[in-house]
Amino acid sequence: MPSRVERFFELTLKAGALSFGQFTLKSGRLSPYFFDLGRIQNGPAIAELGTLYAETLMETGWATDCLYGPAYKGIPLVVTTAIALSDRFGKTLPYAFNRKEAKDHGEGGRVVGGPLKGHIVLIDDVITAGTAIRESVAIIQAAGAHAWGAIVALDREERGGGTRSAVEEARRDSGLRIRAIATFSDLLNYLSGQRRWKETRQALGDYRDRYGTGGGAPGSEPTVQ
Repeated sequence: MPSRVERFFELTLKAGALSFGQFTLKSGRLSPYFFDLGRIQNGPAIAELGTLYAETLMETGWATDCLYGPAYKGIPLVVTTAIALSDRFGKTLPYAFNRKEAKDHGEGGRVVGGPLKGHIVLIDDVITAGTAIRESVAIIQAAGAHAWGAIVALDREERGGGTRSAVEEARRDSGLRIRAIATFSDLLNYLSGQRRWKETRQALGDYRDRYGTGGGAPGSEPTVQ
């Protein structure tokens, strides 16, 4: 049976969520790959993605009282993860997500869904500048809950403005435990040995040499409890 990492890359390549070529990023860097989970746009694909998130979360063994998805991409991700946890593992967890702007009528507020209580785990696509993480942690803390961890799809293992990756910066700044379904190193390993990806892997390796951090183990976490 294919590993979780293999299933993840097969899914994202088939959906076009992971593509290769030449892409100019917001940072101005010329990247040989582009990753966008917004391209997963049908039921079977989003269901499989939810299963991958659920498996990753279950593997952590984290105490989890509620799942939280930062708007906007985190909203379908947190819903499909909650469904997969129920269907595959018999685990029922409430989920919540935020509005970009507070609602001033009806139930009001910025948070939709289950109550933010206890240990909260974020479900999101990637960490770039860490802005969504900081905003999410602030919302969770304001509710009196504990921002415990985060599951992301891909750790790019790429430097930001300094020497650390965005994931490493988020760990340091927020104290969150962060796991990724897959890492950039996993991508290189996945492509290795496949003749059709030889040139692509070379371009990715060159990009890592220029901008990569070397990354950490996808399970590395802060020591604070």
